[in-house]
Order: sequence, then structure tokens, then C-alpha cells
Amino acid sequence: MAAVLRKNSRTRSSKRYCKEKFCCKTENTEAFYHCEDCGTDQCSECDETIHKISVKFEFHDRRKLDPPPSEELCQIDKIQNLLVCEEENYADLRCEVCALNFCFSCFDDYHKGNRKTHRKTFFKEFRQRELQKQLNNPIKPSSPLQSDDDSLTYMSCPQLLDQVIDIDLQLTEHSEAQPADTTQTESMNSFSSAQSDHSQHSSIPDICLSAGNEMSSLEAQLAESIIDLNDPYDNVKSFMLINDQEVIQIGDEDEFIKKLDCDSNEHVKVVSIFGNTGDGKSFTLNHTFFGGKEVFKTSSHQSSCTVGVWAAFDPKEKVIVIDTEGLLGITSNQNQRMRLLLKILGISDIIIYRTRAERLHNDMYQFLCESSSAYTKHFSDELEATAKRCNKGVGDLTPAVIIFQETVNTNVLGSSGTDSAEKFIWNTFRQLECPMHFKDLTYVGIRTGRPPTDFTQFQRTMSQHLQDKSNRAARQPAIVYKTLKNLNDKFNGEVEKPLYGTFPDQLFSCSMKCLSCGEGCTRSMNHDTDSRAHETDKRCKYQHQFENKVFLCKSCYLSGKEHVVIPKTSESRDSAWSGLIKYVWAGEVLECPSCGVIFRSRQNWYGNKEVEEIVHTEIRHVWPDGYKMLQGTNNAARKVIDGFHYIADSITSVGSKPTKMISDWMNDRIAPEYWVPNSQISHCHQCSKELETEQKHHCRACGKGFCDDCSSHRRRVPERGWGEMEVRVCDKCYGGKKMSDSNDSTGSNSQVTARKVGEVVTSAISVAASTLNYPIDMIKDTARPGYWTPDEQIKACYVCEELFGPKLRIHHCRACGQGVCESCSPNKRPVPLRGWDYPVRICRKCVNKPDRL
Repeated sequence: MAAVLRKNSRTRSSKRYCKEKFCCKTENTEAFYHCEDCGTDQCSECDETIHKISVKFEFHDRRKLDPPPSEELCQIDKIQNLLVCEEENYADLRCEVCALNFCFSCFDDYHKGNRKTHRKTFFKEFRQRELQKQLNNPIKPSSPLQSDDDSLTYMSCPQLLDQVIDIDLQLTEHSEAQPADTTQTESMNSFSSAQSDHSQHSSIPDICLSAGNEMSSLEAQLAESIIDLNDPYDNVKSFMLINDQEVIQIGDEDEFIKKLDCDSNEHVKVVSIFGNTGDGKSFTLNHTFFGGKEVFKTSSHQSSCTVGVWAAFDPKEKVIVIDTEGLLGITSNQNQRMRLLLKILGISDIIIYRTRAERLHNDMYQFLCESSSAYTKHFSDELEATAKRCNKGVGDLTPAVIIFQETVNTNVLGSSGTDSAEKFIWNTFRQLECPMHFKDLTYVGIRTGRPPTDFTQFQRTMSQHLQDKSNRAARQPAIVYKTLKNLNDKFNGEVEKPLYGTFPDQLFSCSMKCLSCGEGCTRSMNHDTDSRAHETDKRCKYQHQFENKVFLCKSCYLSGKEHVVIPKTSESRDSAWSGLIKYVWAGEVLECPSCGVIFRSRQNWYGNKEVEEIVHTEIRHVWPDGYKMLQGTNNAARKVIDGFHYIADSITSVGSKPTKMISDWMNDRIAPEYWVPNSQISHCHQCSKELETEQKHHCRACGKGFCDDCSSHRRRVPERGWGEMEVRVCDKCYGGKKMSDSNDSTGSNSQVTARKVGEVVTSAISVAASTLNYPIDMIKDTARPGYWTPDEQIKACYVCEELFGPKLRIHHCRACGQGVCESCSPNKRPVPLRGWDYPVRICRKCVNKPDRL
């Protein structure tokens, strides 16, 4: 009698539940029918409803489920009516004292206290003994066939019994046995009775035929029990291949082959499994390859039962099975574990990703994406060399991937019948913008309403992949070991530990990064609302294009103050022109707010000090929303251009009339008497267009007011004193007759002469203004300060993003140097950090920014 431990988790319920859940009243409704076409067990309600939905379901092949034999079930209810096996489990143990069968759970519950001494044995062994007893008992007919015939009175079918004994011996010696039906046929055909009348038509009487069928059934059951006792996986054990520190635990190839317990010349494939910790990877391997035997350790404890990498050999399928440490488990260095898993992936022919989740999570897609990318990148040389030898593409040599998902409450992929599961997974990879380089991908999904898990479909898929030899072929175990050792030696050494955080700092920190060194700001998001500058603990590096070197007054720096000094053309107290003259004579100036002028580049004829001797130099960060160039203002030439602009604007303002009121008053003073006064003209005399904002024009013939469109023609009007020159007239006067009854006098001619002189003066001033603008436009790009954006690179306003064109002029903000329109830069203020000590143009974005470097 073998001692039996408590194994409640191994009890097997005989109840069958409805798998359709189409119109079940409860979660677990007992099934009474099985539909061969649907392939599911169904309760009465689901069976009736489903097979009346459509005509094509009405003729499905259905059968009623028969209850299992009572002698195979737990019999605790025969002791007392109050004791019931709720799940109606199959019998696992036999109590010799009680003479009853029990499941593991009921046996432990009932046999407590004084009943601990009851003898027990496995139910399987008990049934084997009973079968053997039946085989040893002679089979006797109920009566002789004839009065003088005693040949069958004590007949025990010696031919059949001898054949059973031969089968036992053959199975013990692990040789092939003849099928049970063949044995039965041969033994029955060899049997004959010389004294029986039935021998002429049949080998044995009918009663012996039925006895022979019973014997055959007993023989098959006995053979099955004997085969189970000679389990091919009894001697299979797993061993640690690599520990969690990436150290191979096997010394050489011979030890590897010895641990596997396989032939060195045998060609094998490698299957490895990956997935999150606690998702049943070891359990899956045990039931897929080893018939449920615990080759790989499983545990109900919280701690991981698999640390490192373990291996075992399946002698039936000729496969090296590798169990890996689960993802998301507790480890000191996640990167080291990922590198270890990639090495195992490099020697694998088939990869299993096991997940026990209701839905496929992002971590699965991320793992397959990153592992396949690393695989093709770091193993590319070996793959290309192998592909050339095999005349295949690199993608054909990548391992096959099987995603094995088990759910409880949700449907598996592909169950709806719209798209295949593989197509859904590939589309998800594309949506996540995560390339997966393993081309051979298969999905297997099962829904487990009640344990245990059914691995039939997964085993079938695995068998198909193992038989497929179109891609990666089987090889000798020594080659597998050499490949693993080479990968482990190549990819070894210290690896940086990753930084984890559910709420990483970058979720809440400012997103700005220095343009020069790339370091991010350490302050919180939107800290600029508190008027606080960007900040980082790292030092910056100097880059010429940013000119991110700043000068601090050395005297103030030594006293604990930080005053930034900027190379300027003039002192803050100098006027524009006097400062320009000093700049030409003495060069650039550095002026401290506390110490005044501390340096001039050409102060002496010779022996001038270098600027680094006077100031303290620092390298500052350049932020995207700040000043792109900290030094290199060089605005002396621009100040000269601004001076010319000032003169041109002054001259133009004289010629273009300061205000409309003054303009109209002056025009009326020099207008002829027949002209209608400007104060009386509000609309065009011809089209009635309002002329409040439009320019008013007088017809030189009739003197009335018109808009520009209605007085665009020109002709001579000598009768009004305009001589032979062509002047502006309205459309009506241009097409009408000339006036012959003119009453002009000398006085009226003088008024026309005054108007002529006014027009000539205005035209001369406009010409002078355009003459000044021409050279200014030619040289303004040459005089551009270093931090200004060139005009040819400016397409739209930096603030309002309106496109520049003939009607929208480009202006530069003196603080940031960006191109802005006039409406987005209405304010002026000094920008001393750029060398502008007097009010200059500032855009709306910079008007409230403090001057900080």
C-alpha cells in the first residue's frame, strides 16, 4: 500500500456543465446533451433554443449524456446520507476497511481521528486487482449443450488466457503486442468443440462468444493499466541550465547530453516558453509534453518557483523543453533577466508566450516587438550566413511563435467568426507602431469555465509545428549547447539597472530640454506661470551656433552677486549717435549695473586686456522658449539703420500728411474756387461710395469730389487754367465736351498755380523718402544682429502666424529676434541683455518675460 498525500487539487469532477451559456439560468448549469456538430455540451434550455434558431441547426447530431458508472465515483454517501460529495468526483482512493471508494477530498475529510489507521490504496491499483481476478476465474456455461457433452462444463478458455499471459510478458519486456481485437479473433478462431453441433457453423457457441467479448474487454483494460505503469516519463527530470546571474550550470556538451538523457546523435528541436510570472508556464509544459508529470516544479506559494532557466528532454517528441523565469517577477535587475531570455530565444525553434488573462495586454506586444527587434539586430550576421547556406530569407529562419491564451469569462480571439485571431494580432502590432519581425505566428485560445485546463487544442498545434521542417531543422544536442554557450560568452558583463516608477518624473516635469546639451528642466510643468526660469542640475556644454557663453562681472561675482554683462555698442547714458561715434573709436563696451563700464575692446592704442581677464565666464543652458543666442548681439550696424529709418519716416510723414484733418485743411487753402471744399465731401459724387477712410480726389474740370476709381482718367483742361498738361478728371467730364464759356480770371489762375506747386512739393518729398528707403533695404540684412532670424526664413508672424506679403511687413522683436507683424509688436521697452538700453520694439510674447539668462 502506498501512502497517499492530500491532493485536493487533483480531484476530478464527473459533472459536465453547459459550454454554450446561450440562455443558461445560472453561471454553471449542468449539461444533459452533447451536440456533435456544435462540439459542445449543452443544457436543456440551450439545446432547445439553439437548435430551433435556424433550419441548418435543426438536424444536428445530438445525444443525451449518460451518467458515469456509480462504481467509478466517490461513495461517501453510502456511509451516511448527510455526507455527500458535492462535485460527484471520480474515485481516487479505495479504503480497504470501509470497502468504499473515495476522492482525495472526501477521504481526507472522513478519515480523521481514529480512522487514520484505515488501510488505503489507489483506486487504479484496486481496479487492476479486480480485473486480474476476473481473468483468473474460469468461465462456465449455465448448462451443457448436450446430455453427453461435458467439454464446456469447466471450460476456462485456455487459448485466451495463454494469450493474455503472453501480452503481459511482452509489455514487460517493452516489445510490441498484437492489438486486442486481433488477439481475440485469433484465439476464438482457434477454439472448436468436436462434440458440439454448433461447431459446423461457428468456432464457438454463442455463450462463449459473449464470454470472449468480456474477456477481450478485460484484457484491453489490463493492458492499458500495465502501459500506464510503464510511463516513458518516469525517469525524466528537469535541471537548471542557467542561473539568474547568467552563469551556465553545465560544464560541457557531454554533461549536457547526460543531463538530458538522450542520444548524442539524435536530432532534436528546442521549445521555450515565456510569459508573466504566475501564468502557469511550468504547468503548461508538464501537461503538453510530459503527460502531466511534474517535470518542471510548480508551487502554490507567492514566490516564483522557477528562477533562472531549466531544461528537460521529451523522449517521445524528441524535443528539448526550456522553462524560463517569468516576466514581472521580483528581480534586482530586470535588464539582466531580459538579456538572459533573449539568449534562450536565440536557440529556440518554437516560442510559446503563455498568458492567463481575460484580454491580451500591452506587455505581450511590447515583449514580442522588442525581443524580435533585438533578435534580428544582434543575431543578424549568424542569420544571414545560415540563410545563404539554406537558400532562404532571414525571415524564414526566425523562430515560430505560439500565443497561448486562457480565459475564464471572456471569449477568445476568433470565436466571433469575423476576422482570424492572427489577423487581429498583426493589426494590433501596426496600431501600436511596434514592428514584430517573427513571421510565423499562431494563436491558440481556450476558455476554461471550470478547471482543469484542456490542453488538447494546444497539443495539436504544437505537434503540427514540431512536424514542420520547412524552416528551422532539428539538430544534435551538442550544437544546441555550443550555440547557447557562444551567445552567453558574447553577450555578457555588467548591465545597467533600469529605473522603474508608476508615476515617473517626466509625467509631471517641464518638457523643455536644453538645445545645447539636451538636459531636461527639473521644475514642474507650467512653472513659467510663476515667473520662474527653467532649471537643471547638470552643466551645459558650449556650442558655437548658440553662443551660450555669458560674462559675469568678476567684482560682483566675488561679492556673491551675479550681474550679466553684454557686449554693447554704447553705454546706457549715451544717445544713439554719440554712442555710435564712441563705438567706432573705442569698440564694444561691457557695462555692469553696479560697477558701470568695466571694459572697452579698443580703449587703448595698444595693450588692451582680453575680456576673460575682466569677467567671469559661464556656459548657460539654451531653452526653446528663451533666448536662442545669449551672446553675439552685434547690433551697432542695426542702430545705424534704425537712425536712417527715423529720418525717412520723418520726411515721409511730412509728404503723406500727419492727420486727415490737417491734410484737408491745407488742401482747401490752396484749392481753386470752383472746387467743392473737402469738408463738404463725404461720398463720391458718381458712385456714392463713402470717403471717410478713402482718399478724396477732385475733378479738374467740374471740381466735384470723387473716389479713385471714378476719377482715374486724365486729359487736358485749359479752360480751367491747367494749360496743356493732362490732369485728373471724372468719368463724366472725360467723355463730355470741353467748356468754352470759361470765366476764369487772373485770380483763379493763381489759385490753380498754388495747387500745382503743392503737388510738385509733395511729389519731391515722396521721391526723397523712397531714395532713402532703397539703400536701407539693400543693406539691412548685412546689418542684421546675430540672434535675428533672416528675412528669407520668415514666412509667417511668430505670434499670430499670419503669412507675410506685400500688405504685411516683417518686423523683428528686439528680444527674441523673431519676425512679427506690426499689430503683434505694439509695445516698446529696453532690452539691456541684447544691448538695447532705450525702448525698442518687443513682441507680445516677450513683453512680459523678465530678462534672464
